[in-house]
Amino acid sequence: MKKLLRITTVPISLKILLKDQLHFMNKHFEVVGVSSNLKELEEVEKDEGIRVITLDMSREITPFKDLLSLFKMILLLVKEKPDIVHTHTPKAGIIGMLASWICRVPHRLHTVAGLPVMEAEGKRKQLLFMVEKLTYFCASRVYPNSYGLQEYILQHSLVSGHKLKVIGHGSSNGIDTSYFSRSEVIMYDAKNIRTKYQLKNKFVFCFVGRVVRDKGVNELLDAFDKLSLGFDNVRLFILGDFESDLDPISLKSQKILQENKNILYMGFQDDIRAYLAASDAFVLPTYREGFPNVVLQAASMELPCIVSDINGCNEIITHNKNGLIVPPKSKKSLFEAMKSFLQESELAKKLSLNSRNDIIKKYDRKNFHNYLLQEYKEVLKNG
Repeated sequence: MKKLLRITTVPISLKILLKDQLHFMNKHFEVVGVSSNLKELEEVEKDEGIRVITLDMSREITPFKDLLSLFKMILLLVKEKPDIVHTHTPKAGIIGMLASWICRVPHRLHTVAGLPVMEAEGKRKQLLFMVEKLTYFCASRVYPNSYGLQEYILQHSLVSGHKLKVIGHGSSNGIDTSYFSRSEVIMYDAKNIRTKYQLKNKFVFCFVGRVVRDKGVNELLDAFDKLSLGFDNVRLFILGDFESDLDPISLKSQKILQENKNILYMGFQDDIRAYLAASDAFVLPTYREGFPNVVLQAASMELPCIVSDINGCNEIITHNKNGLIVPPKSKKSLFEAMKSFLQESELAKKLSLNSRNDIIKKYDRKNFHNYLLQEYKEVLKNG
């Protein structure tokens, strides 16, 4: 049986972003998961039924640590002798692809699921461009997880077009539409949430993601703060962790989050389904994405979505069909879109009718797994 190594910087990517994919592929390959943090990797081993190997990698730019990780990755590849190495996330990409190229692994695949370089500036931007170019040079195939990302990569001449391919309709793993559905149990939990937080006759927006600047949280909090001055029946769920060391929100936003009683901060939640079901609309005013799983999840839960006009988001959402699209970083446009749901009582309901069907048709997880399996088979067949 051919050996497939899936490498991510941190194990939560294997555990959540690639959930069920490794288990599925393990029926066709000997799958080995490689990432940092032994404890979380052991959960992946148990959940996916695969062998795992710990190899520490830093998410930040740390030259000495990165060289050490590269050396350890080379030793690992020499020992494991994989037929395919498939990396995901930027740091795992550069370390995994460079090590695979050095070790002459026959098939070196890298998924691009968002590019930090899009929001970087100055010398950091130049450095990140160099890293991406080197990653793609070392890879034999590169898989942007959206058509918008593919276009960006081509426009900036990061790699030649013959190496690029979007799997299926996009995404890194599709979505389990049976899991993200309004089941009886989920709707019971959602009802309890609305009761607990006194949400009767309230219109609830929901944001899920890291509470950081480049997710558009500054704009979201500013727009909602203004919105709640004019409408007393509006609430906002925020689900996610802060990353104060990497990309903090502004002091003004922190103050709004603390003082606006209509904002319900829930922190990180392992299961977001009941919160989505308890909401009336989903908002993700992010600056950059690869292909946002959370929009797939919200739409699968029949929510209309307000998203930024960026790649990934504008491929899942069609303006005035299953949601609204606004320019990124525009507080005014975001405010007007959110206000439209409150002023036009039937708008959210109308848009929600198309949400779930579109997701099932294009992004069901089982279909994506088969698309990826066919890609692996084609790669092996064509050498």
